[in-house]
Amino acid sequence: DKGITIIYISHRLDEVFELCDNVTVLRDGMHIDTLPVADVSKQQLVEMMVGREMGLEYPKETAPIGDTVLEVKNLKRGNVLKDISFKVKSGEVFGISGLVGAGRTELARAILGIDSIDSGEIYVRGEKINYHSFKNAINEGMGLIPEDRKLQGIVQVMSVKKNTVLANLDRVSRRGVINAKLEEQYSKEYVDKLRVSTPSMDTEVQYLSGGNQQKVVIAKWLFRESEILFLDEPTRGIDVGAKVEIYRLINEMVNEGKTVIMISSEMQELIGMCDRIVVMHEGKKMGEMDRDEVTQEKIMALCV
Repeated sequence: DKGITIIYISHRLDEVFELCDNVTVLRDGMHIDTLPVADVSKQQLVEMMVGREMGLEYPKETAPIGDTVLEVKNLKRGNVLKDISFKVKSGEVFGISGLVGAGRTELARAILGIDSIDSGEIYVRGEKINYHSFKNAINEGMGLIPEDRKLQGIVQVMSVKKNTVLANLDRVSRRGVINAKLEEQYSKEYVDKLRVSTPSMDTEVQYLSGGNQQKVVIAKWLFRESEILFLDEPTRGIDVGAKVEIYRLINEMVNEGKTVIMISSEMQELIGMCDRIVVMHEGKKMGEMDRDEVTQEKIMALCV
């Protein structure tokens, strides 16, 4: 109203449509187009941003569902987790929903041995697990793509190559000494498989985009050959094209028989990608829904 011009930079498309009059799309340092917001759809913007036609926003693939690989019984931890029970099967994308403070991340940390529990039982492939550290959980085939990838998921000043092999140094070591040839070979294999965009394998991971940093975190656990992967806010802070790439990786993982447990604040993401969703509120499990019955309204009713 005062005649001030605002240049608003964002990859959150809902904000662009709500706040902007015109939109300019950049990709890889190049100007793609500038046009009125009223003349473009969200789908068209996404395709301009990623440089190709996109399919569904959530390209869920149904994988064969196998036996139960993780069972949690009556898990309790102070006032944070209150008698939580559920089962997860191989080939399944299992969602955990809830508002901030509901206990979602705390549940993952307890299952992974990062935080202690007061009572309850955890079974992996039918065997009761009595571990007391994250290292024990890793040895049971679990991995974590954490909520804060910069602080907990990567070592920013280390190279893409070294971050990729970090969770399984034994595989690239001989008598405690890193074998540079194996390190290069394996890291490149997984970087190529996950389509990580990096100038070189020796580039410090801090210089990659958020989406490519997230792919490096996932590559680290795939190199470890983890079978049960917790993904905590896996698409937070990355652009729409990178989100679709992460969803593609989730599809690949479950099609290989792995199990993905997805924690997310984005209800549409959970609805779009999960086979089942558990809803938490103030440390309690409020309900569990299959893919064919879940709606955003049902989740919200349980969240509050």
